Amino acid sequence: MARQRPEPRHITLGGREAIALTMEEYAQLIASRRQIGGQSARVRVLAQQVKRTERLLDELEALVGGPTAVCRTPDEGAVRRATADCHGDHGTTGAPDTDCLRCAIAALLRRHREATS
Repeated sequence: MARQRPEPRHITLGGREAIALTMEEYAQLIASRRQIGGQSARVRVLAQQVKRTERLLDELEALVGGPTAVCRTPDEGAVRRATADCHGDHGTTGAPDTDCLRCAIAALLRRHREATS
């Protein structure tokens, strides 16, 4: 059964309009305000965590090659965007496994960024 919203009791106190609450209503109001305050604090903490995570992902993306990472396929010599199953020639002096891992991480970061945009 849905709880009905009570109609406020309007009073005039010292020439100013006011609303009278029972002690129970006042206690419920205070409890609701505490709950909202707690939720607001949790939302602030989550927002800070999101910002930190975004910065971490930005730095990680820059470290592994960012969105401009490309792979060269040995067969065609063509340049293509990094993919998770990269096995191409990166044209760097690093080990192919390391380059492919960097390429795959960059592609993974980009794919998740595009999914949330």
